[in-house]
Amino acid sequence: MYYDKLIFELSTDGRKGYSLPKTDVKRHDVPDHLKRPDCPGLPEVSELDVVRHYTNVSFKNFGIEKGFYPLGSCTMKYNPKINQDMANLPEFASLHPYQPLDTVQGMLHVYHETQRMLSEISGLDTFSLNPFAGAHGEHVGLMIMKAYHRSRGDEKRTKVIVPDSAHGTNPASATVTGLESVEVKSNVDGTVNLTDLKKVLDDECAGIMLTNPNTLGIFEKDILEIAKLVHEAGGLLYYDGANLNPLLGFARPGDMGFDIMHINLHKTFSTPHGGGGPGSGPVGVTKTLKPFLPKPVVKKTNEGYTLDGETDLSIGQVSHFVGNIGVALKAYAYLLTIGKDSITDIARFSTLNANYVKESLKDVYHLPIEGICKHEFVFDGLKDKSTGVTTLDVAKRLLDFDMHPPTVYFPLVFKESIMVEPPENESKQTIDKFIDVMRIIANEAKEDPDKVKGAPYTTVVKRLDEALAARKPLVKYKDLLDE
Repeated sequence: MYYDKLIFELSTDGRKGYSLPKTDVKRHDVPDHLKRPDCPGLPEVSELDVVRHYTNVSFKNFGIEKGFYPLGSCTMKYNPKINQDMANLPEFASLHPYQPLDTVQGMLHVYHETQRMLSEISGLDTFSLNPFAGAHGEHVGLMIMKAYHRSRGDEKRTKVIVPDSAHGTNPASATVTGLESVEVKSNVDGTVNLTDLKKVLDDECAGIMLTNPNTLGIFEKDILEIAKLVHEAGGLLYYDGANLNPLLGFARPGDMGFDIMHINLHKTFSTPHGGGGPGSGPVGVTKTLKPFLPKPVVKKTNEGYTLDGETDLSIGQVSHFVGNIGVALKAYAYLLTIGKDSITDIARFSTLNANYVKESLKDVYHLPIEGICKHEFVFDGLKDKSTGVTTLDVAKRLLDFDMHPPTVYFPLVFKESIMVEPPENESKQTIDKFIDVMRIIANEAKEDPDKVKGAPYTTVVKRLDEALAARKPLVKYKDLLDE
């Protein structure tokens, strides 16, 4: 079809999508060593061709505004339009990062107030909005942990404890920071095994990285004991903020004993980051660790707002300027809209939706952990294993019903994991439709398993060789031609 073609395939020699008047600027010769040897090879298309092409391409994409996307706190929470409008205001969007500080006081006010609200929500003393993503925040937090121990002359603390149910970014961040990750076993519900934890707590322990609730959606009931054990061993507690959503307004990491944490503004506070960006992973710390924060930090003075952070203990600059202004603005608007009195609704409804789905489907999907979860839970594939239908098959079949699959094959503690986390803003009607579709697929698996194994049928492309796509991705037009 015409609209299945690439923009390069729609190109016609000599066709243009613009008409410009003759310039009165004098010609300037460009030195030969700065010139391209050949033309850049851009497509030659009309404006109408471009509009039609990319409009039709957008119809093939899937996003939170098209259908149900059960990855709420993790990735794809709906971003209310007012938040986007605020971020698009020319008074913010047109600012230049090198403007004098007295001309960007409004922007600095937003940063400072966002820092203050995050401190109140988390129970930590202060925040830096400089990190650009959650994994970046992890790296910055561990840099602070490392700098803290070094400042005390404790050079041998190079080990970071990570549960076996943790997010994969945790051990990766430790490695990038020059630290060694030490795995501890989890209980059957994914919580930390205290016996195994005590075995690795020694004078080489820099700290522990925890997600609470954990990846299985279960709250760490022993968190105060864990904090006590780690602190007594001389280590620090790092809170991975990926699962903060169900705690908002009810519990604060700082009150649990955590010393450092990152918060995903692009997850918890409504800026979906599908496609790889944009993101923001502010890092918060206790008062003791405040001098180690990356610079600059936005501060309020009698004369207004300024940038500070020139301390001897600071880990230095980790990003350009003071972070991602667009994401900070959306989070700021979101928090002001929700308000202090209603922030608990986020936790309530995300927890309610998850438990409702879990209880509604546990007769046809295997539920390895019984009891109340928080914002997410994990099935271990279909309850009837005799069908041969895998978690991947279920995920592919969901696409035929215009629903994005949940996270699959993670966490790694179960062979056929299906991690479901319905956002708090989804209606009961939408949740019920998802439940109905999941039951339809379970029934198909029994009556016609080959139908599920052959899915999807209605998508632009059918089932891909995912291993090959990951190892040898074709992302350029030239790569496709070479194939």
